[in-house]
Amino acid sequence: MPGKLIETYQVRVYMNARELGLTQAEAAYVAQFSERSGQRIESGDYQPNRGKVRAWRTSADPLAEVWESELEPMLRAQPKLKPMTLFEYLQTKYPGKYPQVLRTLQRRVATWKALHGSAPEVMFELRHEPGRLGFSDFTELKGIEITLNGQPFEHLIYHYRLGYSGWQYAQIIQGGESFIALSEGLQNALFACGGAPKQHRTDSLSAAYRNLGGVRNKPLTRLYDDLCHHYRMQPTRNNTSIAHENGSIESPHGHLKNRIEQALLLRGSYEFSSIAEYQALINQAVDRLNAQHTEKIEAEKAYLQPLPQGRVADYEILTARVSCHSTIDVRCVLYTVPARLIGRQLELHLYHDRIVEYLHRQQVVELPRIRTSGTGKRRARCINYRHVAEGLRRKPRAFLYCTWQQDLLPNEQWQHLWQQMKTQFDLDTAAVLMVESLYIAAADDKESQVAEY
Repeated sequence: MPGKLIETYQVRVYMNARELGLTQAEAAYVAQFSERSGQRIESGDYQPNRGKVRAWRTSADPLAEVWESELEPMLRAQPKLKPMTLFEYLQTKYPGKYPQVLRTLQRRVATWKALHGSAPEVMFELRHEPGRLGFSDFTELKGIEITLNGQPFEHLIYHYRLGYSGWQYAQIIQGGESFIALSEGLQNALFACGGAPKQHRTDSLSAAYRNLGGVRNKPLTRLYDDLCHHYRMQPTRNNTSIAHENGSIESPHGHLKNRIEQALLLRGSYEFSSIAEYQALINQAVDRLNAQHTEKIEAEKAYLQPLPQGRVADYEILTARVSCHSTIDVRCVLYTVPARLIGRQLELHLYHDRIVEYLHRQQVVELPRIRTSGTGKRRARCINYRHVAEGLRRKPRAFLYCTWQQDLLPNEQWQHLWQQMKTQFDLDTAAVLMVESLYIAAADDKESQVAEY
């Protein structure tokens, strides 16, 4: 029996029951609907079709001729087809016949995909327990050019976050993603927080394992596993190219970078005199974010594991012999070292931002780490006149023909002085004057004062 006839029959049964003297509740029970429906019937407000889906159209279907015969089969074959693609197909095959069906197509395709298309991936809301999980990742400030002393500063930001409380740590990283950058950043974060979570989550680490250089004796994943084992953390990784699996750090990236950008705008400049000054600005942004969760952070710290006394080495170890030119070659970069080390075999500890050199376990020099940059540029130099100033003083004419002549001059001011000397004196005299000036600047550590004089 059709639904409308059933409702009419139920109403008639209800009214007959009322005429027999039954109460509203009893008559509604006999008619098999609610007492509230009986009240509406007697008040004249009863609508038998209320809540039913309208099954009829109020206008003709503009796609009736092509939907089932052409468009729907196309969607079944290629579910990724978009409404605009189908609209352009109709315009090409039936010129002028379907001029205003784009909105209809969009609704029809959306409905079809909801009923017959593939289900999108479900994002499950996760419950974080205090002290259980910490996250690490690298990020960059896109659209912002930070400069140090007028020069563009290429860098990333290492970002660590506790899953439960949201405590954060951020550190400037030079040279791109690398395992030593991850190792240094993570250990600094753990010691800044005062404890280690039970698990540590990062991305697939494919980028972080680049540029390992001398480390060839261990499988790549062992490095990360050993690092986590030292702090009694279970190492976990999300799948490659699936960022939402690391969502507890990916999403806070945006909040952190927004804070940094706003601090830069308030400061009125992207120029810094040192990395330490730039890091201080980032620290302030992180502190403000952490201040929003003070209670949860203090509660989570009680659940963190105590830290071991020592750290895992967050550097690579190489060896190099100092040449007769007072130089060493590291990763396609030529570095000068103090001349007294000529002929010595040095042990090099490569950090992401510096190289520390040891002779028989004694630190002898620390150098800034330089990387090649620019298209097609495979080699670079890091020349410090202080390392060879005494040797140049003995052989001032060597300055005239030295391959590193421009690199020996500390800055543009000194380069300008050299150009002036060459015009005012003969070359030999100019060389003696310049070399003597460099020697005094190195010996007395008064580079700018000597240049001004």
